[in-house]
Parts: sequence; C-alpha cells; structure tokens
Amino acid sequence: APGTWRTMREGKDVRAGNRRRTGRSGGRTTRLAVVQAEARGRSVVFQQGVMLSKHSTWGIGGPAMLFVEIFEPEDMVVALEESVQRDVPLFVLGRGSNCLFDDRGFEGIVALNNMSQYQDLGEGRFRVGSGRRFDHLGVKTSKEGWTGLEFAAGIPGTVGGAVYMNAGANQQQTSDVLVEVEYLDSQGKFHTLKKDQAKFGYRMSPFQEMPQPIVVTSAVFQLRKSDKSRARVMEYMDRRRQTQPLHEKSAGCVFRNPGEGHPPVGYLIEHLGMKGLVVGGASVSHVHGNFLISKDGCQCSDMLQLIEDIKSRIKEATGIDLEEEIHYVPPQGFHRQ
Repeated sequence: APGTWRTMREGKDVRAGNRRRTGRSGGRTTRLAVVQAEARGRSVVFQQGVMLSKHSTWGIGGPAMLFVEIFEPEDMVVALEESVQRDVPLFVLGRGSNCLFDDRGFEGIVALNNMSQYQDLGEGRFRVGSGRRFDHLGVKTSKEGWTGLEFAAGIPGTVGGAVYMNAGANQQQTSDVLVEVEYLDSQGKFHTLKKDQAKFGYRMSPFQEMPQPIVVTSAVFQLRKSDKSRARVMEYMDRRRQTQPLHEKSAGCVFRNPGEGHPPVGYLIEHLGMKGLVVGGASVSHVHGNFLISKDGCQCSDMLQLIEDIKSRIKEATGIDLEEEIHYVPPQGFHRQ
C-alpha cells in the first residue's frame, strides 16, 4: 500500500550504488542509505542524501532528502503517491539544465526522469519518452532525413522539459511539430492532450497552468521528409559552437527575450556592459550575455544575486522587467496546488 516503506541495508549497491566523495582529507567512499517504496504492485528504490550538484549543469545544489531514477511512467506514479503520503514535495528532474538548486538541498523527493523510450509510428510520427535528451532526438531524426526538430540539437534538456517550456531556437519551437502529449496529473492519473486542444505560446504551455506537480511522460511528434535536414542540423550545431560557451558550466539562456520589438536579452546585457560581470563564483559569459557561468565554489546565493543584479540594471536602463527561463528550486519545494 502507498506509504509502506522498508529500510534496506545501509550501503547496498542499487543502481547508483556507492558514491565517491572527495574531502580535504583525500578521497573516501561514502555509502548512501537506500529505501524502498511499494505501491500499486510496483517497487521503487530511493536513495537518501544524493548531491543535486551532480545532476545540475551549473554544478550547484545540496542533498536531496530522497532521490529516485524513473524508467517507466508507472514508477513515477509511485514517487508521486509517496510524496503525497509523506507530505513532502516532488520535483521531476531532467538534465538539470534549467533549474537552480539551493545549497541546502531539497526537502522532498527528486525524481530523475530516465523515460527514454523511442517508437517510430510510421509516416513521420514518433512517440518519445519524456526523459530522452532533446538534443539527441533532434540530431537523430535530422540525420535520418526528417525535418522539424533540427532546432532541438542546440537545446540541452529533455523532451519533457522541451514540451513543458515549449522550448525553441532558430525561429522554431517544440509545439510546431507536436501532435499529442501523455501526462500524469497531480492526482496520479494519466491523460492525453491533443496539440489542437491546447494553447502554446513563447516559452509557454498549458502544463504550466495546471495544478502541480504535472509530469509529461511522452510526446508524439509529426515530422516531414527532407534531403536538407542533415545539413541544416549541422549548420545549427556549428553556429551553437561559435556563439555559446559550451565548455563552461551554464544552464543555457537564463532570461526570456522580452519580445514586443525589444532587442534580445543577450544584446541588452552586452550593450549595458555586463559581459564578464562577477558575483562570487557566478559570472556573465564573455561569449553570450544571456548565459551565466558557474565557477568552482559558486554558491546558489551567488547566482541568485547575479540574476537580480542583471534584472535591476536592465529595468533601470530600459524599463523592461526580465523574466527567467530557469527555475530556482527552494529547499521546501513549491506549494502543491
């Protein structure tokens, strides 16, 4: 039954197994306690104290109270029910490319989405698990001669994250080729949402307006045959290498572009002389102004302060109120709606 837990032997090697941490005294092996939850006839293994910095592209974040890897949609139901039973928040994590974890960690369940199923439905339709890397999907389909997801090659997240945020680049966005989405609601029930029944906008999707937590489990895309898709994706990848700090720890573009005839955020930051601006271990990239870089020793508070400094300066100079694309994840999580 939901909420039935049994503590397993300290240090048992289950999936992630033993983790090695290095302290000032040198390398040492730290065994993480694991627990097992059973619900609806399924058994899911959780770890205690996994450092979220290891699962964030910024490399920032303290320990999770409970951490679980999810490979099947039904396992996500177990994680959701346990979060309700224990009255703690659930945070679904993809590649950690659009979130900022607190140094104090997360006082709830972090579910790492590894649902990476891939099914060719024929005639250019593909059903893809929400945990599959979006950039890998874009490269794979483009190289196989399908057009529509070339832009995804430059987006370092998962399919689920791309659907939830309606991610886009190069004048394309996820909803352009979306057919339908399967998702899990906050009550643990599965639904299918047709694209023509929903309203998508710039970095907006209907899932952002639903009672949380919402978990996208899979998406169906409609692509078209093209003999130019392979060349186009290679062009996008080359442009990305030239214009983005790919070899530094970043979370992609931090701010949404303001639209309404305003210049892109990267231009505004550069125009106001903020490239290279530093707060503690956080800094504005010299390559792209909308990328913030995490250096060794960077703390969550450094990145939050840098974000606020940029917003304040742009507001003062232009009157524009910037909005973040990334999400700060507080230790207590978000209020369950």
